[in-house]
Amino acid sequence: MLVARRKMILLRVGLTGGIASGKSSLAKLLSERGIPVIDSDTIARVLVAPGSEVLPEIARALGAEVVAPDGGLDRKRVGQIVFADDAKRKALEKILHPRIMAEQDRWLNRIEEAGESPVAVVEAALMIESGGSKRFDLVVVVNCGEAQQIERFMERAGVDEAAARARIEAQMPLSEKVKLADRVVDNSGSLPDLAAEAESLVRWLRERAKK
Repeated sequence: MLVARRKMILLRVGLTGGIASGKSSLAKLLSERGIPVIDSDTIARVLVAPGSEVLPEIARALGAEVVAPDGGLDRKRVGQIVFADDAKRKALEKILHPRIMAEQDRWLNRIEEAGESPVAVVEAALMIESGGSKRFDLVVVVNCGEAQQIERFMERAGVDEAAARARIEAQMPLSEKVKLADRVVDNSGSLPDLAAEAESLVRWLRERAKK
């Protein structure tokens, strides 16, 4: 007698944190340890690629100057505009966030249907601010000190301390995100330290997936 295979219930995990807190580094470490991970910034890049249906809508909301010479989105110019104009930031989020969340859900559903993994992780910087974190079974927040954030962002973006501090302070404080986390990952140390945190997190997630 054939016995129908029970459908696997996927543990859906949201991964977030602040600017330069180490979200992407942790996501890479999780992926290397066999956990499927999708980066919401990658989804956004596909959505705004040259010829996409979203691009004209963004240009109408922010101005034609955000379209780069190659026909794609000038992400640096967009960053400058939305950082300086809260109304335009909200307009951009209204356009992109629902589409990004829809793509996240499609990806998660594919993994669940295929029985590919008992756990899958979605990385997104504004997951809590957008309300998208409520769609996940667990939320993991990557935490580090503000001084480390500033130093890392200065190095990554090539900006001075004042600019880095302004960008970080424009977002929800990490201390507030930590309060809403099911698990906090400390990234105040070295990369090997973060790798150890990733190992611990993978064990914890796999145990939760069994329940």
